[in-house]
Amino acid sequence: MSSTDTDGDGEPQKTNINIRITEGFLEDVDTTWQAEGFNSRSEFIRFVLRDAVKHPSFTRETWKNIAAEEHRERTGEAETYSSEEIKTLVDDDG
Repeated sequence: MSSTDTDGDGEPQKTNINIRITEGFLEDVDTTWQAEGFNSRSEFIRFVLRDAVKHPSFTRETWKNIAAEEHRERTGEAETYSSEEIKTLVDDDG
């Protein structure tokens, strides 16, 4: 890290960015960061961006699949299994 990357106290310099998102999506973001215990919207967004950069193997397609599964769970469309089916699945894996 070069000296231009830190402020006078040795802390990393921060830069403001602007993004445009819909009001509905912003409401989802705000609900999420509060529910997850982040101190602020900015802290949550920094965490999400850092995670995306550190784990680039999560492709856009992966995120779409995760979102679709969460939607199915919320709407009751998710697949359910009986305890016997789960036991069979576990026994087959092990």
